[in-house]
Amino acid sequence: MFNLTGKTAVVIGGTGELCGAMAEGLASAGAEVVLVGRSEEKAAARLVKIKEAGGKAYFVAADVNARASMQSLLDTVVEKSGKIDILVNGAGINSATPFLEIPEEEFDRIWNTNTKAVFISCQVFGAYFLENKIEASIINVGSMSAVTPLSRVFTYSLTKAAVHNLSKNLAREWAPHNIRVNLLVPGFFPAEQNRKVLTEERVGQIMNHTPMNRFGEAKELVGATLLLASNEASGFVTGTELIVDGGFASMTL
Repeated sequence: MFNLTGKTAVVIGGTGELCGAMAEGLASAGAEVVLVGRSEEKAAARLVKIKEAGGKAYFVAADVNARASMQSLLDTVVEKSGKIDILVNGAGINSATPFLEIPEEEFDRIWNTNTKAVFISCQVFGAYFLENKIEASIINVGSMSAVTPLSRVFTYSLTKAAVHNLSKNLAREWAPHNIRVNLLVPGFFPAEQNRKVLTEERVGQIMNHTPMNRFGEAKELVGATLLLASNEASGFVTGTELIVDGGFASMTL
């Protein structure tokens, strides 16, 4: 049911910690994985791990904010792998700047990486899936800050709320074409984009609100990724928010 042999998965943000672990999981299930990012150096270690485990993967550099670059990415992967079946949109950046001090340049940078990039990616790859009648799975990486507002990450929360809205709209739009669009929503997982906001006080607040009383580990996103990626396992699942958060969303007091 979770066998992805013969599938090709494009993982945008696959050079990072969380999407890198998701990419390893997809490769372990048999998919050929394409790691997408700006830095081949960051991808190198992940590629070694995937290949040492018997998986297939390669790296393609792309600018997620540039439509021409994303189209080139798609064309490169189709030429090299034959087709694309799975798309993961996971590039993201964050900031803890107080609301009244957020400069427009910072807002634009976070908006472009977290939201505009997903918009462009879904347009470029969505057109390809539709034209080629591919029963595809699009997995957009969401955020708990889109499910319930979180303090100190104003711009990030706004951008992720937009991604959640876009994903659900696309799920409805493309359901008749068997293109599934879902959100994988991590709780608190230490990663490059959020370590700068994880002060001692912040960590205490998070632990007090997380019934499992710990952070998530990147490998704990793999099961949810495989579920959403597999047409056999989740062929009737679209437009959903699959939350992996140690119980954070279940807490009120």
